[in-house]
Amino acid sequence: MESKNALSQLSALAQENRLAVFRLLVKAGHDGLPAGDIAAALGVPPNTLSSQLNILSNAGLVEGNRQGRSIIYTANYDAISGLIVFLMEDCCQGREEVCSPIMAAAQSACC
Repeated sequence: MESKNALSQLSALAQENRLAVFRLLVKAGHDGLPAGDIAAALGVPPNTLSSQLNILSNAGLVEGNRQGRSIIYTANYDAISGLIVFLMEDCCQGREEVCSPIMAAAQSACC
């Protein structure tokens, strides 16, 4: 990953509502959620949510797929994995005592 892409993704996540949207979509899994459900769950007005989803989508962190009259949004797991790998590349110069807790936390979050 290039630094420019990482900065775009980090910038997209560096706002409270967008981070909440992204975390909700991660929890929703591959089934995703329609925009209306996201707005209701987070108490965000639809026009504000639309702007937030556009920013996350432009950064490649979420994807929207039309299903009938709804757009179902999902987290882009490949993009977030790439960002995490970028951030952790050459972690602590190979010092296992520093990297091990981070890797254990990531592993337990996925199970």
